[in-house]
Amino acid sequence: MEYYVGLDVSLKEISICVVDKDGATVARGVCPADPEGVAGWFRNRELTPGRIVHESGMLSIWLQRGLASLGLPATCIDARKAHKSLSARLNKSDAADAEGLAQLARTGWFTPVHIRSEEADRLRSLVGARERLIRVRKDLEGHIRGVLKTFGIRMIGISKGRQRQAFRDQLAAAGETDPALRAMADAFIAAHARLCQVADDLDKAVKTRAKAHPVARRLMTIPGVGPVNALSFIALVDDPSRFSRTSDVGAFLGLTPKRHQSGEMDWSGRVSKCGDGAMRGLLFEAASSVLHQVKRFSRLPQGGGRDGAQNRRAYADALEERN
Repeated sequence: MEYYVGLDVSLKEISICVVDKDGATVARGVCPADPEGVAGWFRNRELTPGRIVHESGMLSIWLQRGLASLGLPATCIDARKAHKSLSARLNKSDAADAEGLAQLARTGWFTPVHIRSEEADRLRSLVGARERLIRVRKDLEGHIRGVLKTFGIRMIGISKGRQRQAFRDQLAAAGETDPALRAMADAFIAAHARLCQVADDLDKAVKTRAKAHPVARRLMTIPGVGPVNALSFIALVDDPSRFSRTSDVGAFLGLTPKRHQSGEMDWSGRVSKCGDGAMRGLLFEAASSVLHQVKRFSRLPQGGGRDGAQNRRAYADALEERN
């Protein structure tokens, strides 16, 4: 007999429910939140599941990879869509959610979620770490500028040379005016210098990784696309074969209009903005670079013929609308 299993995953334990092809409950229980724990739970009861579903969440990627490596037929499903079905139940509990997921596994009324490869996650982690350090550095600089303004000290703009040494020089000069500012400046100068150093190291690592990746090198031949854009796009798409058409990638990134049709009403709104917002931002920056900064010839900003200027304005309006 074929069994269908629902897993409600939490940080410490997993609630399990097994149903048969008629929807009758065969077994319930809990096990540690670990792929080996799930496999052991089935072995102890001599059950061979035909399909296992669990919702997307914090542990879903690790759990899915572990279950797949153990030969279990696990599928990660969209938690937002599953929630609409589970919320129809009167009572909310881990056991009830596991039963609801098992029934979804039996009926097939779920949307599978693509689990990225480990290589894609490594690329995302590298790019994300670089972005996070740059954001922390900007927050630190903004905080320092705000504090010094209360004392009438206005720091001027700086360049990126020598890992933003000019900023630390201005901060050191401000510290000479007051003992309290001096203590703050000594602490922040050391922290800022370290942040700039590690951010620069990660930036070099990103560039090195992009140069070594054949697909990234090909993408960087596109005007406006650099190492960060290329690696982020590669990590996001991961497996190109999962898109039947190239236009599906635009919908996956939330760059296609939303449609609302009901009876006599039928309209297309703004872009859906579903998917990865950071990737949309990188693509917008690349498109803006093509329009305003790239000097070499590109068909995108030229537009072609006498209507080139009009096409460029229309494309710029479309980019602003999408953002």
